[in-house]
Amino acid sequence: IHVVRVWSFITANEGFVLRTLDYVSYMMTAVVAALFVRRVDVVIATSPQFFTAIAGYLTGLFKRRPFVFELRDLWPESIRAVGAIRSEQVLSALERLEMFLYRRAAAVVSVTHAFRENLIRRGIDPGKVHVVTNGVDMARFKPMPRDERLARSLGLEGYFVAGYIGTHGLAHGLGTLLDAADLLRKNGQNNIRILLLGDGAEKESLKSRASEIQLDNVVFVDTVPKDEVIRYWSLLDASVIHLRDTPLFETVIPSKLFESMAMGIPILHGVRGESACIVEASKAGLLFETEDATNLCSQLIVLAGDEALRSRLAGKGPVAAQFYDRSALASHMLDVIARVVCKTKEPAISEASIDVGRN
Repeated sequence: IHVVRVWSFITANEGFVLRTLDYVSYMMTAVVAALFVRRVDVVIATSPQFFTAIAGYLTGLFKRRPFVFELRDLWPESIRAVGAIRSEQVLSALERLEMFLYRRAAAVVSVTHAFRENLIRRGIDPGKVHVVTNGVDMARFKPMPRDERLARSLGLEGYFVAGYIGTHGLAHGLGTLLDAADLLRKNGQNNIRILLLGDGAEKESLKSRASEIQLDNVVFVDTVPKDEVIRYWSLLDASVIHLRDTPLFETVIPSKLFESMAMGIPILHGVRGESACIVEASKAGLLFETEDATNLCSQLIVLAGDEALRSRLAGKGPVAAQFYDRSALASHMLDVIARVVCKTKEPAISEASIDVGRN
């Protein structure tokens, strides 16, 4: 795989103008760089954010090749849900652009069935909307013993550890976890610790609040290298998955759900909708009400006090995760791409494509 890296203006997820400049600068440099990539059969662009999709559309237009839109988030609806942009005029303009991109794409690959249904309700041809969900690398994420050395270094040795690993953003409502930690402390549940690993727009405000109310049962860890994350997963007796209480988030499936299942970590799931159905069907975790700290606190106490329940939930996870193995999902994605190319060019597919996306 040949990766072409381009310059973009990088800023933290703070402030509408700077963030927009970040997105637009990438779009422009990506289009220019893509023009110099030869032997292209198909252009694939992924969102969020959908300025990458604009780059993909323009690249496909210039090269006269089909454009595939991989839909990982509903922009701008997710912006509206978290209140990042409040101007209805701006949001309406973005929605018109969103629909234009869906219509111009040769195929749309959605990561959830709910996203697909949303597009179909809005008039997008069902025949070109496919579903390839998030998944997990089963070779990398699997049950493993706790890293006791790391647990000692973080002061977590001997405690029941419930953890959130991921972005600390506007959408995640992690204040609920702090509220639950406060309730645990007030209820004398001193055997439970909450680990928060990651970064994001809300990280500093969460740390400030925890300091203000003196939450000694919450441990914050900054982002660590990808190869190190697996060690932190091993510390968890329960994985907490949470998003804010808004209808849009009932349509998403957090990818950390599959990582938790593959590692055999019981899940405490605070997201309604499609992802909650996966947890219920797999029997790999317990549900709690979104943004309900009291309910989360209760479920933490139940799980911490019931070893047999933890063992049962942990055993179900790896079995269910096999249905979301990335190897199988990648084959499905490749099949969608090949069918798109077959409609526009013979032979079916050569070795070249452009994937417009940021990592």
